[in-house]
Amino acid sequence: MRKIFLLSICVLFSSMIYAQTQLNNFDQMMSAFKTGKSVKAVIYYGKCKLFSEGIEQTDTINAIGGMELSTYEYFDSSVFKGKVPSFVTSSQTILISHPTYGYVYNYVKIKIRIDNTVEITARYLKPKMFSSKFKIVMDETFKGRINDGSNDGGVMFFAE
Repeated sequence: MRKIFLLSICVLFSSMIYAQTQLNNFDQMMSAFKTGKSVKAVIYYGKCKLFSEGIEQTDTINAIGGMELSTYEYFDSSVFKGKVPSFVTSSQTILISHPTYGYVYNYVKIKIRIDNTVEITARYLKPKMFSSKFKIVMDETFKGRINDGSNDGGVMFFAE
């Protein structure tokens, strides 16, 4: 009985160590980054505004995406002489197999501004034969807000 109790305590503490906390705003996200925590994003694209070729689309896609912000950069507004609000940006590129385009690189960039707005750029890049250049076969931008638990923002952040 004592062994079961000790095992239960160990499991409880180990689950607490790896627990995720929702980050409700830009400041909480920056605090997580500054303390070395791992930050992940979950994007509900259907709750964001979709822009294609700079034009807002009336229909958005009902899809969910996620990425870890393992490499990021923070830019304070002073870098741009106060003309651009502070923001954090991160991007990731992975090779995927698309039913229409075949193998393409899926490039996703996320930009989180100090006012809790988020911009996600999603592109499919097709390598050109015998070249280091790529053809952009899909280019979409999604604009949304950080979900703070009380709004219907399309982007959620979590820290471990």
